[in-house]
Amino acid sequence: MSNTPTVVLVHGAFADASSYSRVVTELLADGIRVLVPPVPNRGLAGDAAYIASVVRQIEGPVLLVGHSYGGAVITVAGREDNVVGLVYLAAYVLDEGESLGELQGRFPDSPLAGALVFKPFPVEGSDEPGTDVSVDISAFPEIFAADVDGALTRVLAVSQRPLAAVAFGEPARTAAWKDRPSWGIVASSDKAINPEVQRFGYERAQAKVTEVNSSHLVMHAHPAQVVSVIREALANVTA
Repeated sequence: MSNTPTVVLVHGAFADASSYSRVVTELLADGIRVLVPPVPNRGLAGDAAYIASVVRQIEGPVLLVGHSYGGAVITVAGREDNVVGLVYLAAYVLDEGESLGELQGRFPDSPLAGALVFKPFPVEGSDEPGTDVSVDISAFPEIFAADVDGALTRVLAVSQRPLAAVAFGEPARTAAWKDRPSWGIVASSDKAINPEVQRFGYERAQAKVTEVNSSHLVMHAHPAQVVSVIREALANVTA
């Protein structure tokens, strides 16, 4: 069996596995094993537990890649024994005991804060509804994907996978970057996550940082640069 890790790509809020389509195409062409599991987007603890369960069932080492909220997910799920590295893409990098809300609260809001839409959803076994968070469809293209093909962006805007609001307040129970090597891409034109939030998290994790003049959806806008960072991480952890 090759000692080259399987790359597990973890999507963020308001998205699904298809957000990695251009990256997957290039990685598969290189003969790299890839898996892109769906993230439930129901809460940090549960989402991380689900991704961790996927990772445990993979034979051999795993390189975890997380975009946006997916960065918080891989920070927790990355504690699995076979995870050998972490790659963050325009992502939240939490510390142990820290929540998304706490990290974001240290920095000025991005335009995303004013474009969020809140809707109730039924919670099984409870009389109280949960709250789904999504992005206003009309604001989505400019905030998330200003440099992505307009036709694709319109599809993404109407096919969002909402994030349950509880995810913003749940603390990370662990931080895998403390004993795993990490890499991070800052999307310097990001209007969803303040680039300073990204830089702060990456510096704290002592990640190797690449800056890309990109919107939040860096995988769609600049797939070659994303793949380049993933290849670099693979070469490092394989060596």
